[in-house]
Amino acid sequence: MTVPTASLPPGAAVGSERRDSRRRPPSRKDNKLAFLMLAPLVILLGIFVIWPMVYSAYLSFFDWSFYQESRFVGWKNFSNVLTDPQFRSSIVRSLVFALMVVPAILVISFLFASLVKAVGARLGTALKVAIYIPTVISGVITSVIFLLIYQYSGGVLNWFVGLFGMEPQAWIADVRTALPAIAAPAVWLGLGISALIMLAGLLDIPQSYYEAAELEGANWFQRTFYITIPLLKNIILYLLIAGFTAAIQQFELPLIMTNGGPLDSTLLPNLYLFNHFRTDTFVGTSIAGAFLLFIVLGSISAVIFRLLNSDKAVDG
Repeated sequence: MTVPTASLPPGAAVGSERRDSRRRPPSRKDNKLAFLMLAPLVILLGIFVIWPMVYSAYLSFFDWSFYQESRFVGWKNFSNVLTDPQFRSSIVRSLVFALMVVPAILVISFLFASLVKAVGARLGTALKVAIYIPTVISGVITSVIFLLIYQYSGGVLNWFVGLFGMEPQAWIADVRTALPAIAAPAVWLGLGISALIMLAGLLDIPQSYYEAAELEGANWFQRTFYITIPLLKNIILYLLIAGFTAAIQQFELPLIMTNGGPLDSTLLPNLYLFNHFRTDTFVGTSIAGAFLLFIVLGSISAVIFRLLNSDKAVDG
């Protein structure tokens, strides 16, 4: 008696072999190749990132100097930084500075991205090039440009306010206006890349969502707050963390425009660390301050993650 056998269609055996090959675990040869390709990156990270961090952590517990023998002092450097009112005020001031800069960048970037999405392709390309120009300009050049704008005599800003009958202002020499005067160029510098990232997020939202909302009678504000912003949650999360980190670590603008003055009203943490590293005989205090600043940045990032409920945002 002959037992009937099912005949396989052409190509079925080949497809089965391909599926089996995909299920096959990677061999040792594949693992060695992967490790070999990763080795240069790991070595560079170890030399230029991990080892400097470990050695800096070690030095933060010493009165270390270029000219004298180091001496172990334990937590003294950290205590000196934490009890220094200048450091504490610089942290608070950096948070105020970040609150001036980051929300402004987010709002302007969103409005600009919405404009680029609404206009034609040719005009949109021109707008994208224009908004990206500040990104390729260094902070030093930006500082000089805005110093010319803020000049007491002959500055563009005082000329403009003079049109409304107002007296000229010493924008960067007044305690009340010095920090906002530095925040303005910081917004200008950070606007280009943020606007393009926001535009990429907007273009990634399916147009069918908006068409369905229009059929239901939703206006622009409803579409923005119930469709656009929720779907941009991950983009906003990234821009918030990157923006706060960059703003708190801002160094070039206060150094060149005001050198931390007047009366330390623009002294931000990185400028505080730079001044101590430049003037102190022992640099352990500066290193300890840098690690404390790292903790502050990590804490702020964790708070932003928590407030935006990032786990749901990432998982969709």
